[in-house]
Amino acid sequence: MVSLQLLTNPKTSPLYCHTFSPKTLKNKPRTLTVNSLLQYNRKPQLAGEAPRVVVITSGKGGVGKTTTAANISLSLARLGFSVVAIDADVGLRNLDLLLGLENRVNYTVFEILNGDCRLDQALVRDKRWSNFELLCISKPRSKLPIGFGAKALVWLVDALKGREEGTPDFVLIDCPAGIDAGFITAISPANEAVLVTTPDITSLRDADRVTGLLECDGIRDIKMIVNRVRTDMIKGEDMMSVLDVQEMLGLPLLGVIPEDTEVIRSTNRGHPLVLNRPPALAGLAFEQAAWRLVEQDSMKAVMMEEEPKKRGFFSLFGG
Repeated sequence: MVSLQLLTNPKTSPLYCHTFSPKTLKNKPRTLTVNSLLQYNRKPQLAGEAPRVVVITSGKGGVGKTTTAANISLSLARLGFSVVAIDADVGLRNLDLLLGLENRVNYTVFEILNGDCRLDQALVRDKRWSNFELLCISKPRSKLPIGFGAKALVWLVDALKGREEGTPDFVLIDCPAGIDAGFITAISPANEAVLVTTPDITSLRDADRVTGLLECDGIRDIKMIVNRVRTDMIKGEDMMSVLDVQEMLGLPLLGVIPEDTEVIRSTNRGHPLVLNRPPALAGLAFEQAAWRLVEQDSMKAVMMEEEPKKRGFFSLFGG
């Protein structure tokens, strides 16, 4: 029998350290045991120069990219870093819904470019965490103007760097699905990428294609998050393991997010998963990933053989 254990760099310990064991998967309903090690003695040290412009992409739609962007962004804000999240999906924005800010978006980037508002008017500051702001490219069902493209988004990020309020520590860009013009526009100002994938063949093929496009655009710092992992299916060999995904894509592992029903509940409420109390398993995994992103760290997934059960005397007689 095999269990999956997630190991981290001991020199830069994460906020939480989890061990997943399939021993808890024998009885229904299936649950996971979480062994959490909380560390309040230090704040993660920001690696690299601010602002760090990170694009969160996937290629394939529906793998949890926007959910990842929402939870990673708020996790960074909770760690004390200033964050600007940009929803770069034109006409199909959803990041504001997941953050519960849909009723506060009055202006978008389109109004900025048309001269109808200032940059600070289009930025929506979260009331829960004042160091987090949201910026939407467009309003729902609006069309992409001819003048908007990669240069416009690069100009926008440069404007965020020169704000009077100060340069944000992170600019996170929620990239639209696919590899068309919207994808090219979203990755243009980024120097880092987080690739979100799930352990299925279709998602992995699209992720491999996106990795090549990111490298062609000059983005070399690419890490991946494996989402919707089910250890019971891995145990039954019905789902690829995290090790299999790493071997196929060859990317550093930023985080592993287990399948969790709380994700759907938090999405429908517009309440990010990382704000839940008590914390959900997937929320803890997102916080781990945010910690590693700050310190440009990665994690390892290794397979550990479980010790066979000891057989008693009566087992010799079939007992």
